[in-house]
Amino acid sequence: MKSDTKKRVTLRDVAQAAGVSLKTASNVINDSGRMSEETRAKVEQVIRELGYQVNVAARNLNRNHTGFITLAVPSLTPPYLAELANRIIDAARQHGYSVYVTTYAEGSAKGARDLLQKFNSTVSDGMILSMSEVENITREDLDVDFPLVVVGARTTWGVADHVTPDDVAAAATAAGYLYDHGSSHLAVVGARGAYDEVSLLKAVEGNAPLRLRGVIEETHRRGLAIDPRLIGATEQDWTIGAGARVTQQLIDSGVPFDGVVALNDQLAIGALTALRISGHAVPEQVQVIGFDNIEEAPYLQIPLTTMDSRLDWTAPTAVERILGRIRGDITSPELLTTQSRVIARASTR
Repeated sequence: MKSDTKKRVTLRDVAQAAGVSLKTASNVINDSGRMSEETRAKVEQVIRELGYQVNVAARNLNRNHTGFITLAVPSLTPPYLAELANRIIDAARQHGYSVYVTTYAEGSAKGARDLLQKFNSTVSDGMILSMSEVENITREDLDVDFPLVVVGARTTWGVADHVTPDDVAAAATAAGYLYDHGSSHLAVVGARGAYDEVSLLKAVEGNAPLRLRGVIEETHRRGLAIDPRLIGATEQDWTIGAGARVTQQLIDSGVPFDGVVALNDQLAIGALTALRISGHAVPEQVQVIGFDNIEEAPYLQIPLTTMDSRLDWTAPTAVERILGRIRGDITSPELLTTQSRVIARASTR
């Protein structure tokens, strides 16, 4: 009886069809070894013609790798972190890797430090860590013996790779955009702790301090001043509800403002709600800008102007960096950063 099962193409089949050794064919598959570009191109053409598919599991086993990386985030509830996870998974898949996604309890005994100390290299080749602002992480905690890439606004003291947009520059751009479009008295929603301008101007980590620092610096560059009464503190709560409550408090204070820099889009959505309920016209009377360009931002009753999250850069850069570490191509820690841009919509003029 004739079988309809198609014979699986092997690497030996590729080598024979291309007229090269098995080792050369393997080097092409693994992007290693020395050969002429003509030989490499010939083998790649045969691979396409025969429909050869790489056995990723076997290849990783031969390389003493698991084929998995770990992504550790404090939560998957915030839209930014959920999208980060999706983009990391997509970027890793393009390199033949899978991703274990885990969350940790922020600021607790089961926080990021615990994950770093208990990392298991037999199930994962390395870790991409999105470090919470409330984690009490030290330089020594990040000095690990496995591939580690940190994403986000926490410092790594130069001992681990760090991939992050420039929060100070992004916030300065956001504030400048409001000033350029007619605002002169800015409120900020999302601060953490009491307003201390001197300390904030020295901030080196944390989304809230860095973004607030950028707003202050841009305000000073224009010869203006921040009114401390217009700094709305939400502590660690960057939800829509917190944005609405704090914005309402700013409105009730009676201190006039004509622009709001909300330190993420959820806070900005809350600010828009409070302004609308209080009868303030957006953007005619008060302009609002957020950060992260979450999925809902364009579809609000008043579409939200926001700063691009740059996840399109952060995710693939972090994945390429961790894979370079796993391969051994990268050995020295580096800070990798990029600039953001304004995505203008109807909440600004």
